[in-house]
Amino acid sequence: MSHLVNSQAETLQGMYWTDQEPLECVSVVTETQNCASFSFRAPSGALFRFLPGQFLTLALPVNAAKGAEKEDILYRTYTISSSPTRPHLITLTVKAQADSIGSRWMLDHLKPGMRLQATGPAGNFTNIKSQLSAPWQNIPSLSNKKFLFISAGSGATPMISMTTAMWDRGDSLDVAYIHCARRPSEILFRRRLEEIASRDTGLNLKFVVSGPDQDAPWTGYQGRFNSLMLSLMTPDFMEREVYCCGPQAFMESVKSMLFSLGFAMNNYYEESFHGPQATTSESTTSEALTKNDQEWVTDIYFAQSDYHYSAPPEQTILLASKDAGLNIPSGCTFGVCGTCKVKKLSGEVAMNHSGGISQADIDAGYILACCSRPIGDVTIDA
Repeated sequence: MSHLVNSQAETLQGMYWTDQEPLECVSVVTETQNCASFSFRAPSGALFRFLPGQFLTLALPVNAAKGAEKEDILYRTYTISSSPTRPHLITLTVKAQADSIGSRWMLDHLKPGMRLQATGPAGNFTNIKSQLSAPWQNIPSLSNKKFLFISAGSGATPMISMTTAMWDRGDSLDVAYIHCARRPSEILFRRRLEEIASRDTGLNLKFVVSGPDQDAPWTGYQGRFNSLMLSLMTPDFMEREVYCCGPQAFMESVKSMLFSLGFAMNNYYEESFHGPQATTSESTTSEALTKNDQEWVTDIYFAQSDYHYSAPPEQTILLASKDAGLNIPSGCTFGVCGTCKVKKLSGEVAMNHSGGISQADIDAGYILACCSRPIGDVTIDA
């Protein structure tokens, strides 16, 4: 029996995409101005397995991108907007801001047929404790809960994934869905959400816009989202699990509002990604300290490169690798995206991550280089 189970596991495992295989773009659909959905398939025909609300980190071939120090590859993290109940394709909905580099490149250059490397899926935004540890495990149900989804802009991506997953599974919906946009024409996934809501009264849609489109009246909520709107839209919000995603200032405003209303913040979850943080000011090089300095005590050995680097106090593994002229891929640089995951072969580190690595990976010896600082000498498989 044990042999049969292991054989089935190996067969099923081969059905699923892993990030060792590139993604092939198969379609680009314009959603709103400066926003599009990119759908990918696995060239091998493998299926995609992920949890609603998880994300991928793409390796984008942006040459000499601003802030990329002339590197050919730029790493950017995007939440998956498709549902795991539709496993043949995986979709990322990308919105370019005025200062976007990677997202702008995708909108201008990524076409069907092109292939990209990706890392993931990762993230635990949906607060589902049971991870997909076995390849045949079903997607955990999100039913039997009362949800309040609050989003703005492209922050709608994890919300549409979660909502579609519940709808596809036939789960009993009890979702208050609030989305904020500048204009009605910029409400992401509006048509799909209205289609679901027209068939299931358990999805209660509310949209808030800053102002109407030109020559088009808007009779819904208008202005800045506030506590009065929240009480009118969702009178029972105190009884719900709240998931929030959007620009950082928006999420801080929502979080502060809920706290001031006495909401139980242990039922509040949020997700966002910032651009990579500048590292030059944090990095300490050999010009600033010498090996005679008593504080210069840590030896980091990069095993694959066969290189020893003497690190100053509090320097992260990622910054040490850059100072050493090595290339550990990185994205967010604050422990969310998981792009910089490497294996620690020996020694100890202090790691303060933000959910970008699973406990199983930690137990297997992996760390996130961007938020790990050595405690004494360490050896890294890089």
